[in-house]
Amino acid sequence: MALIPATILTGFLGSGKTTLLKRILTEAHGQKIAVIENEFGEENIDSDILVTESKEQIVQMSNGCICCTIREDLREALQVLAAKKRQGLLDFDRVVIETTGLADPGPVAQTFFMDDEIAESYLLDSILTLVDAKHAPKQLDDRQEARRQVGFADQIFISKSDLVAAEETEALIHRLKHMNPRAPQQKVHFGEVPLKDVFDLRGFNLNAKLDIDPDFLTEDTHDHDHHDHAEGEHCDHPSHAHHHHHDDDVKSFVYRAERAFDPARLEDFLGAIVNIYGPRMLRYKGVLHMKGTERKVIFQGVHQLMGSDLGPEWGVDEARQSRMVFIGIDLPRDILEQGLDQCLV
Repeated sequence: MALIPATILTGFLGSGKTTLLKRILTEAHGQKIAVIENEFGEENIDSDILVTESKEQIVQMSNGCICCTIREDLREALQVLAAKKRQGLLDFDRVVIETTGLADPGPVAQTFFMDDEIAESYLLDSILTLVDAKHAPKQLDDRQEARRQVGFADQIFISKSDLVAAEETEALIHRLKHMNPRAPQQKVHFGEVPLKDVFDLRGFNLNAKLDIDPDFLTEDTHDHDHHDHAEGEHCDHPSHAHHHHHDDDVKSFVYRAERAFDPARLEDFLGAIVNIYGPRMLRYKGVLHMKGTERKVIFQGVHQLMGSDLGPEWGVDEARQSRMVFIGIDLPRDILEQGLDQCLV
């Protein structure tokens, strides 16, 4: 049986997850979708909306938060769905997991890698994060869960941008880009999103496409080092006109190197780093130039789980350069960069 693609839908309370989900379920795309819902409280109004408006199979989990206690529940729900599909009792093509607005998507994503039975049935496709343009600036300031949801995203949808001024939305886009340069951003109106931007994004694929704009951060890497403006003081650097008010703990940085990596040294170093900082490393991904192979080495990880694979051969005229992006909570950039430098041949 082919692996069942799974999508994790996350976003802070009120960001429009259910609106988007309803839209996905009712659109005539010919796909049968099983939904695993996880919200607080026994009375789940959302699932009533969903059930009455569509014939999808909803697996209801309403015993609280998805972090640890419900981790087993998610596994169970996924196992039951896969078993019923194998037995021909349920017919569906893919699974969407809607997390509670307060959930950290990390443990949900890890379930797909840590549990053999789940890994044999499912393929984690991507994490979609909805961000509410009206309330996001305050939520991102106040709540680490909201910042983590942004850090984990493969695709960010900005909802309710019609309720705020254009420059506020631009400032939010800039801020999100600094937190997670991997994830494309798109404004959505009442959950109207083309399905090609929702499914089969292959965010967890070990492919050679490093989903960051290669020039991102190059023009403003100096901002944070040399330009310390007092709060509210005029700042004429256009690239971070709005940014210096927010010192988010979720940040990203890109590492580049022309020289090849020594495979053994790199493996030891990354292993040590993941051991120490794993819980704070949200997503990391890279295309590596390794000594001893003519092919690109693709690696990526979530928290402590890391995988790598051989990619295509380097092109004849292609510059062999390693590029890695790290997204995490207060990661020590200098330690990571120095350590990686020492792994070069």
